[in-house]
Amino acid sequence: MFVGTGSDVGKSVITAGFCRIFKQDGYQPAPFKAQNMSLNSFVTADGLELGRAQAVQAEAAQIPCESDMNPVLLKPTNDKTSQVVLNGKPVGNQSAYEYFMANDRTELFSAVKEAFDRLAARYSPIVMEGAGSISELNLKHRDITNLRMAAHAGAATYLIADIDKGGVFGSVYGTIALLTPEERACMKGVIINKFRGDGRLFEEGKRMLEELTGLPVVGILPYFRDIHIEQEDSVSLELKYRSAVEGKVNVAVILLKRLSNFTDFDRLEKDPRVNLYYTNEPSEITKAAVIIIPGSKNTIEDMLAVKNSGVAKAIYDAHKLGKTVIGICGGYQMLGERILDPHHVESDIEELPGLGLLPVKTILQVEKTTSQCTFRFCQSEEQCLGYEIHMGETTALQPGEAVATFSDSRRDGYFRDERTWGTYLHGILDNQVVIDHILAPYTNEAVVRYDYQEFKEQQYDKLADLLRAHIDMKLIYNSIAE
Repeated sequence: MFVGTGSDVGKSVITAGFCRIFKQDGYQPAPFKAQNMSLNSFVTADGLELGRAQAVQAEAAQIPCESDMNPVLLKPTNDKTSQVVLNGKPVGNQSAYEYFMANDRTELFSAVKEAFDRLAARYSPIVMEGAGSISELNLKHRDITNLRMAAHAGAATYLIADIDKGGVFGSVYGTIALLTPEERACMKGVIINKFRGDGRLFEEGKRMLEELTGLPVVGILPYFRDIHIEQEDSVSLELKYRSAVEGKVNVAVILLKRLSNFTDFDRLEKDPRVNLYYTNEPSEITKAAVIIIPGSKNTIEDMLAVKNSGVAKAIYDAHKLGKTVIGICGGYQMLGERILDPHHVESDIEELPGLGLLPVKTILQVEKTTSQCTFRFCQSEEQCLGYEIHMGETTALQPGEAVATFSDSRRDGYFRDERTWGTYLHGILDNQVVIDHILAPYTNEAVVRYDYQEFKEQQYDKLADLLRAHIDMKLIYNSIAE
């Protein structure tokens, strides 16, 4: 198990790297994270939902993802409430107080352990990821994710610290010092992540940490930008608050407060013809050739924010100038004429006007739609892949073309014209035919097609190579053997 001194220290990426290492070494690994809090999710082949990070880790292990890899997923709907997804299906909304404090979560912990046991009966080793910090004293006795789970699994546990944040000695020593003897018995070592410069310069620091904690520092990982692994948290979007540039097709993704599935844009961002940036500044939106409204976990609240911030006007103005406006999932709902929430799925507001750029209306539903999809985009005969995760049903108010036709002949989305359309399909921009269609009005530059799945496989191998070069794998294997 890889745990952290805090959030965003690199647990997800390191877990993915070890999934690939163990696969390369002839084992049958699988990832596991008991509880995830994220708006970035994925759908299994049988239509169950799990955190996107565990889907990425399963991909690194070269196995299909399944809900047992992430039995509890919390999807924040506002600052105080989250939708709770258990074993791949939503079971309702709860406030943070209700979820963390109102009971001891005995039943939830039992469900988590059962999911782990099912997974461990079929795969080995299980590569586990913790959540946040392991030393939150007020929450530890209710913990279902970190060291209570490590104890159940008998997991060799490693603490990851991000040296780039500063304060690495205090965070590592303090974290270990606050553990109980039983928790301390799980710990087998420390990994220092995101070190800038020559790792040999930290040799004295390594010795000091080992003396302070009584644990070996098994690796000092360099800060890297040349290995592309999908990020779990939208914290990484802070690095993408760029602006328009000359010589590229500028694509602005509207930065919604409850933006979900931001990995929808990873492949488009890597296209050499594109400069993609996230923004909620009207001046930056009007500079873009292509504007995309992404998914949202709270479409109504984000729609209100878009209208009250000047973003809606900027989108209207861009559309009048003939620029491309696309909506994905919640963004598709926002492009319509009306959004209705009669069951109060997201809000006390029962009806809200949309942007009116597509002749559709949406009624939010109690039941969530989750499925993987094979489809054709518009008039293309090329087979494409995507997935649905939404709690709304959108219907056309006047006849129009579909964006996607599924293999079972169902249709999705509304295609008003070449530059105005919306779809429920996450992952639609992972398909080159769709990217080429979007960029065609703005560039004649040819691009060499490449296999995106092969690209991702290369990244997992590069990550595994980097971990092997900077982590004492003999110590890792010895700790598992013990």
